[in-house]
Amino acid sequence: MEQRALGQQGLIVSKLGLGCMGMSEFYGAHDDAVSTSVIHRAIDRGVTFIDTADMYGVGHNEELLGRAIKGRRDGLIIATKFGNVRGPNGERLGISGKPDYVKSACDASLKRLGVDVIDLYYQHRVDPNTPIEDTVGAMADLVKAGKVRYLGLSEAAPQTIRRAHKTHPITALQTEYSLWSREPEAEILPTLRELGIGFVPYSPLGRGFLTGRFTSNDDLPEGDFRKISPRFSGENFDQNRALLRVIEEMAVANKATSAQVALAWVLAQGNDIVPIPGTKRLAYLEDNLGAVSITLSASDLAALDKAFPAGIAKGERYPVAAMGALNL
Repeated sequence: MEQRALGQQGLIVSKLGLGCMGMSEFYGAHDDAVSTSVIHRAIDRGVTFIDTADMYGVGHNEELLGRAIKGRRDGLIIATKFGNVRGPNGERLGISGKPDYVKSACDASLKRLGVDVIDLYYQHRVDPNTPIEDTVGAMADLVKAGKVRYLGLSEAAPQTIRRAHKTHPITALQTEYSLWSREPEAEILPTLRELGIGFVPYSPLGRGFLTGRFTSNDDLPEGDFRKISPRFSGENFDQNRALLRVIEEMAVANKATSAQVALAWVLAQGNDIVPIPGTKRLAYLEDNLGAVSITLSASDLAALDKAFPAGIAKGERYPVAAMGALNL
């Protein structure tokens, strides 16, 4: 698979990554054996960039990934995150970027992953009670100690990114970005490009909505957090569903799927962008990987831009409490 550079510190990853969150939590039932086969197939198909976090399944996701990559570590770029603190039963305990916590969280992630070094270590959410300089300073100490190779941030505002980057070079920023979440284009992307920081969009398929496979909220399984997500609820669902006609028609014209068109659009936004669509199913993985071979025409891209201007999606990205945790 084609490679792309993230940041200016030398990190090279596959053009498309793999998000592992749903293999442990948030999207209904999961099966470790099937998830492991998805990870193995992704690696076999040339995916080198694999994303997890310590809070996904309260450590389960890192442990799952660690088992899956055992004996296959060479050439992989493993990214994980810290900052969303949870108790042993999954209870939410807040956000921490305190230096001591940063270091203990890293040690715990290394153990669960079964690796000697984390390739890309993100602060998952910005701690409003700890100066970003203190948090990134502790992350920089991990680089010096050889426990981490590159640093990243997630859902950080432009001013936070600038302050962090002055403390230690930031290699990548992870934020939600897709046809129906284009807010990063206003200030975040210009800031990243000015500073030479790579961009890693999560949920590039709008949490699966842009694939067109959901016709109503009832299609979502029990235990799936999308059932209470504003964009998947009530009138918002119906209005958002109507937006998909353009994607569906373009998919037919390009002999592709809706998922492939939506991902191809993200990939076309710049060579400094590496999306990490998540899945726990082999069929969806193969569908997503097909996007790297699709080149949308200038007229296709213009049509999508027109159909999906910033702010077009109805409803916030998260419920109220989760929106409050974002560094906007």
